[in-house]
Amino acid sequence: MDSKPDTIKVSASHKEEISANQADLFVTVRGSSLVSGDAAMQKAREVSQLVEALTSFGLSAEAIHLQGVHLETAGGALLKSSSATYRLKVRCEKLDQLPGLLDMVASQRNASMERIEWKYPEEAARERGLEAALARAKTKAGKVASALGVKLLGVYDFIENTYDEEMPHPAFAMQAVPRAVGKAAPEPSLGMDIQHVKTIRIGVDIWYRVSAF
Repeated sequence: MDSKPDTIKVSASHKEEISANQADLFVTVRGSSLVSGDAAMQKAREVSQLVEALTSFGLSAEAIHLQGVHLETAGGALLKSSSATYRLKVRCEKLDQLPGLLDMVASQRNASMERIEWKYPEEAARERGLEAALARAKTKAGKVASALGVKLLGVYDFIENTYDEEMPHPAFAMQAVPRAVGKAAPEPSLGMDIQHVKTIRIGVDIWYRVSAF
């Protein structure tokens, strides 16, 4: 059995904040009738009204997806007039459109915003973070080896660690617009900030093979 060679362990990390560049809006729509499948986008009146408003605003139809339908029955009986709640996901690829989209959803009497899921340009940031962490580790290893009077021979083992922390702030919390059934909706109000940032931390642990101590 081979014995472990002489090694030194070096740890290094890189941290970077990135801003969201897209967002998914999760919206529920209360409908007065049940329509299943993709037909709901055109045949469920309340859903089609929202879809028409969003596409008129500039979104493509492909950016709006029906994720599910919840049937509501009266007294446990399935009736032709049974109402339904439709769950939609709306992709906003241009965040400068987000304020208008939020106001548009708020202005729809039967629609409500459930949450926003932010999307980030993570791949490029992770690549930059790994390159920076490796460069720091290599520089650090060289200094440690020089101080110990040994030479670096190669890499014995390598571990990469990643850590993401999304950074919501109190101002980001949505404030629902109160609406009473049967009454006209009040003026739309955003009640939220429209930017989010995420901290990406890339860490490396590297064991370097060195000449004999």
